[in-house]
Amino acid sequence: MDKLKPKSKKRRENLSKTHNSKTKLSSSAIFGSIIGVIIASTPILFSLHESVPAEKVWDTFLFTYDSVFWEDAQYAMWVITGKVIPLLLLSIWFFTNRHWWYHALLVPIVMYIFQIFGTINGDTKNVDEFQLLYMLPIMALVIPSIYLIRAKMFNKINNADKTMQELEDEFTMKPKGVWGTIKQYF
Repeated sequence: MDKLKPKSKKRRENLSKTHNSKTKLSSSAIFGSIIGVIIASTPILFSLHESVPAEKVWDTFLFTYDSVFWEDAQYAMWVITGKVIPLLLLSIWFFTNRHWWYHALLVPIVMYIFQIFGTINGDTKNVDEFQLLYMLPIMALVIPSIYLIRAKMFNKINNADKTMQELEDEFTMKPKGVWGTIKQYF
């Protein structure tokens, strides 16, 4: 009778491990499915601007939008969706990327953020003119860090017998989900 207790305890532990791995797999599958649906629905998201009226003032039950510079709310929304959709795709790529160079994606992400704020604020005459000046501090951090990681990798290649794939695996970030990735930056 005593011998049966440890076996049943081991069986329960094995079942709980299997359940935990299935839960982890299912949450990963759900997250991946959500990301896939968002990416696949970007043409629909981009065409949402067509539902906006071609008038200067767009009145909804949530807000009122007055397109001062564009003089057409539909055109203004077309410009904004043309910047939000690539920002969305770049953000997904940034948070799901496991390569050592993924910090380089911060440069176009920041560029699109500046363009969106410039478009919304009404400074649309100069949206694409001075964004490089605002992006220089970010580029000054990102570009040297990428170069240093690359130099460190090639230094290890010359001094070790590791393959390029092994070194890339060594430098990849392996966070625990999206929230873990966000915590790494803040």
